[in-house]
Amino acid sequence: MNIETKAPIIGAIDVGTNSFHLIVATVDSRGMLHTILREKEVVRLGASGGDIKFLTPDAIKRGVETLKRFVDIARSKNAEIRAVATSAVREATNRQEFIDLVKKETGIDIEVISGIEEGRLIYLGALHSLPIINQKALITDIGGGSTETIIGYKGDILYVHSEKLGAIRLTVRFGLDDEVNESKINECRQYIRGVWAPIFYKINQIGYDVLVGTAGTILNIGVMTLLQNEKPVPDVLNGTLLARKDVLKTIKRILNAKTLKERKLLQGLDPQRADIIVGGALIFEFILENINIDKLYISTYGLREGIVYDTLEKKKEIETLQHLNRLRESTIYSIANQYGVNLKHSLHVRDIALKIFDATSNIHKLGTREREWLEAAAILHDVGYHISVDQHHKHSYYIISHCIMPGFTTDEAEIIANIARYHRKSHPKNKHENFQRLSEEKREIVKKLAGILRIAEGIDRRQIQAVRDVEVVQKNSNVIIRLIPAENTSYPDVELWGAERRKLLFEEVTGTKVTFTIGM
Repeated sequence: MNIETKAPIIGAIDVGTNSFHLIVATVDSRGMLHTILREKEVVRLGASGGDIKFLTPDAIKRGVETLKRFVDIARSKNAEIRAVATSAVREATNRQEFIDLVKKETGIDIEVISGIEEGRLIYLGALHSLPIINQKALITDIGGGSTETIIGYKGDILYVHSEKLGAIRLTVRFGLDDEVNESKINECRQYIRGVWAPIFYKINQIGYDVLVGTAGTILNIGVMTLLQNEKPVPDVLNGTLLARKDVLKTIKRILNAKTLKERKLLQGLDPQRADIIVGGALIFEFILENINIDKLYISTYGLREGIVYDTLEKKKEIETLQHLNRLRESTIYSIANQYGVNLKHSLHVRDIALKIFDATSNIHKLGTREREWLEAAAILHDVGYHISVDQHHKHSYYIISHCIMPGFTTDEAEIIANIARYHRKSHPKNKHENFQRLSEEKREIVKKLAGILRIAEGIDRRQIQAVRDVEVVQKNSNVIIRLIPAENTSYPDVELWGAERRKLLFEEVTGTKVTFTIGM
C-alpha cells in the first residue's frame, strides 16, 4: 500500500530552542499517523544567553541552513510544509530578521506560536499516541527555552501553562554546561521552586489521573532509566511506563556527575545533550517531586505530531465549512463575548466582507488562510469599544494583539489585529509601529483585507443592517457592489455614503475602481 497517495502529506517542522525537527507524515481515515520520514538537527538557536533575547548571527546561519535542508527533503516528498517556532524565536528581539531570511532562502513562512498554543499542539500530539482521551492527563514537555504543562480531558484542555524554564535557559543562567557543584545545583533548584511552586499548587488543585512526558530531555532520561534498571530499550519508546522513583534515581546519577566528561560516560545519555542535561534534569526533578502520582508514560508524539494533526484538521474543516475551524471560531467568539462586541453588527459586516472577498478573488489573489483572517478581524473589529469609543480601532489592535488566542499563531494574531486596526480612520502607513513590524508580504495582505473590511463596515454604517445583502460583480478592473436594502427601511443613503468614504484603500491596493448601486 502506498500511503503517500492516500491523504495529504504534511511536512511539519518544529523550530525549537535546542533542536529542529522535521516529520513528513500523513493521517489515514482512522486517524492513524503514518510517518514517511523524520529528521533532527541540534541547532542551538537559543544559545545566546539566559533570557534568549537575541539570535546570534551564527545561530541564524545554522538555523537557515538546517531549514533549507529540511524544506528540500519535505518538497521531495511533495509535502505541504508548515514550520512552527517556539521559545527562542518568539522571545528574540531580532526574530523578524531570522523569519525574513528563512522566507528568502526557502520560500516558507515561519509561524511563531505562543506558549499556550505550543501547549495545545503538544496535547494534540500526545492524545494521538496514548489511550488517554478518557483520562485527566497531565502532560509535560521540557524544551530548551520553556517547559509546557497541560491538563487535558476528552480532547479539551482544562489547563495550560508555559514557563520560561528550559534546559538551555537554565544551563546558561547557572553555568551548568561543564563543572557543577552543590551550590550551583541548589541555586538552580531554588529558582525553579520560586518560579513554579504556585503553578504546581494550581495543577494539583485541578487534579489528574496520569502523567505523560514528552520531548528530548524526558525521552533521553527515560532511556537512561531503562538501562539503569537493566531493562531492554524498545525500538519504539512510546507508551513506556516508568516508575517515578526509578526516574529520580537516574536524575540523581546525572547530578552526581560533576563534569561534562563524567556525564558523557553515563550509560544512555545522548552526547549532544550532555552539556544541557543538568538543567533539564532539575526541571524534571521538580515535576516528579511535586506531583501526586507514582508512574509516568513516555510519549514520542508531541509538538510536531500535533502540527500534523492540527494542519489536517484545519484543512478539512475549511474545505468543508468554508469558514473558521471550530477551535479558532470558539476563540474569536470567546473574545467577542468577553469584550461585549455587538455581534449582530459584526457578523453582518463579516458576511458582507466575505462576499466581497469571494467575488474579487482573482483581483486580490488571496486564499483560504487570508479569508479566515478577514473573518476573524471582521468579528472583532469593534472590540476596542470596550476601552473607549474614541480611537476604538487602535484599542481593537491592542486587545487582539495581547489576547491569548488558542488555534492562532502569534503572527496570525498580529495580522488580525492590524486588519481590525485599519477598519476606519488612517490607511496603513509604514511609520505606524504596528504595521512596520510586519514583513512586506504581510503588509500587502493587511492592506487588501483592511480595504475590504472598511467597505463592509461602511455598508453597515448605522449598525442597523439597513442594507440586508450585497451583490458583487467584478468586470476587469471595475468592481460593482449593489446594496440591497432591508424591507421596511428608509433609503440607505448613510450606508452608501459610508461605503463611498471607505473604498479608497481597496482601490489603491488592487488598482480597481469600486462603484456602488442600490437595488432591490
